[in-house]
This record gives sequence, structure tokens and C-alpha cells, in this order.
Amino acid sequence: MPDRPYLILDSHLDLGFSAIQVNRDLTQPAATVRIHDPEPVKRSFGSCTVTFPELRKGSIGIIFGTVMSRTDPNDQWTRTGMYVQSQCHGIGKGHYAFYKAMEREGVLRFIHTAQDLDEVVSAWKNPAPNTPIGLVLAMESADPILDPDQVPEWYDIGLRIVSISHYGTSSYCHGTGTEGGLLPRGKPLLDALKKAGIIVDLTHTTDQAFWEILDHYDGPVAASHHNCRALTPGQRQLTDDMIQAIVERGGVIGAAFDAWMLDPEWKRQLPCYEQTTKATLETVANHIDHVCQLAGNAHHAGIGTDLDGGFGQEQSPRDLNTIADLQNLVGILNGRGYKEEEVRNILSGNWIRLLKDTWT
Repeated sequence: MPDRPYLILDSHLDLGFSAIQVNRDLTQPAATVRIHDPEPVKRSFGSCTVTFPELRKGSIGIIFGTVMSRTDPNDQWTRTGMYVQSQCHGIGKGHYAFYKAMEREGVLRFIHTAQDLDEVVSAWKNPAPNTPIGLVLAMESADPILDPDQVPEWYDIGLRIVSISHYGTSSYCHGTGTEGGLLPRGKPLLDALKKAGIIVDLTHTTDQAFWEILDHYDGPVAASHHNCRALTPGQRQLTDDMIQAIVERGGVIGAAFDAWMLDPEWKRQLPCYEQTTKATLETVANHIDHVCQLAGNAHHAGIGTDLDGGFGQEQSPRDLNTIADLQNLVGILNGRGYKEEEVRNILSGNWIRLLKDTWT
């Protein structure tokens, strides 16, 4: 870990889900949460890696905190799959309410504007022990948005980046594990997101939906937590053509830390506690480097861990205990020849640039 921590922006953390559905007190250190978690939680979600003290310890001063719920009656595991869209709306507003409660306690600070972003970045150059963590409100699956007419309401409360789909088939689009593209309501939603100035997150789209979205939507795009199919096969990862398309649109791709997106030998049908991944932070750096090589620069790679997004330390890179260990990426990237400015861009600068370009 470097002597002076670099500012890190993590573009995908399901903290509302972890606090409400998994029932974790995120104001405690991860070690404390691990003790408090009952056995069913440990078996389903693994050992906690993300809490506010761990974020602060790792100088992760800005996060994209999600509201996450989807229509999926067959979901018997994550507790985010709902029968109808109105339930998704309720869950999403509940996640938002949790973030607002944390803001009231001084733990978080919502980032709505470029000025807000500048102030948070400035504060984290020399943070005090109680400097709030900056939060950009994100949405994983657009199902909490009841219809396109509701987009301005979500924008007003801070929503700035939205993925159209998640696992299964959402109200607007086919997603991971399915085949198909945009549904009839998808294009009106994209139009509303463009009008509001909200970034479209291409994570969890099918291959068909990915290209249909880019064909219809000419606003800002990104992939908040996505890895490279050339290194880890499977629909969940991006092909080289997809990566280049995002780069051409000025987007950023956040490297995800879930073992099954890093380790081709990971067996999803086995419980995480019955296997050990070969993936390490060096493996994450492989995906970051692949994006940079395709782009020809280090302007489009970022960090989007998804840590604790339904999996724990057992399903994370094996040399990562908590999210505070992200600082170890500095030495890994330096060792691969990345210059200081390039490392800072990968860890936070590229996402900051995309947000400011979108908002100004």
C-alpha cells in the first residue's frame, strides 16, 4: 500500500442492498460485521468486505452507490428479485432513503453537480477523520423507474447513472443470462435518460441489447462493473468490439472483482466456500491493462468492484481482505509501467472526467 493513499472512486457498490436486504450495519468495521452476520447470511453472501470504515481506510472517497431491484419472481437468493415493478420502486426508494440517512449522519455526501464533485475531490486531498464519502446515486436495473415520465423525479433526487437491465428480463430490456434486446418500453426510457443528462450504464446487457442501445442512444455511456471477454469467457463480459465502442463514445469501464468474472475456472454452481479462486489483484490489473491496450491510453479504465454485491471475500481476489486493499493496485500498476498520472486516472480520474463532461 502506498505511503500516501491515492483517491479511489469505486463505480459500483450495492451498499443499500447490503444494509437493507442483507441487514448489515455498515458503520462498523468489516471484522465486526463478520462476527454479527448470522450463519444463513454467511453462507449466502460470504464474508463482508465493504463498510464505511473500510472505504475510509482505503481512501475510497467517492462511490457510485446503487439502488438495486429488478422484476424476477424466480430470485430466491439475492432478495432483490420482485414480482412486480411497483415492488422494485419501493425497494429502490428504500435504498435511497438509507443513503439520505447516512448523509444526515455525516457519513455520506450526495454529489449532484460538477461543483459538488470538485468540493469532494478537494476535501479528499487531505481528508479529516470525518470527511464524508462522496456518493453518486446509481441504479442497477431500471425497474425502480416506473415509467419514462418518472425519470425527472429520480434525477431531482440525485440519480446520475442507470443500467437498463440486470439479471433476467427487466421491464425495459433483456439482461444477463437471457437472449434478446430492448423491449418496447426501452427506447422511450433511453430518450428520457438522454433528456435528463443521465449516463447509461451498459453493464448486464445482452449482446443484442448492447448494440441496440448504442444505435438508439447518443448520450453518455459507461460500463460500471464489467470485465473483458477475451480474458474471461462468457456473456457477462465485454467483447473487444464492445470495449472499443465504449471508448469511442468517451466512456469508462470499471473493472469488477467477482471471481467468476476473473477466473475462468470458477464454478458458479458450487458454493464459494467449497472452492478457492486463482484470481488476485494482478488478475484485475490484467483486465484494466486489456482495456488500456485496446484504447491506446489509460483514459477509459476504472474501478467498479461490485464488492459485497451478493458475494463476499471468498469470491473476491484471494489477496483482498476488504475494500481497503484497493490501494495495493497502485504498486501493481506502477510495476507494469503505468505512470503516476495514469494510475490516478484509472483509480478515480477517468470517472471524474466522465461525470464532469456529462454535467457541464
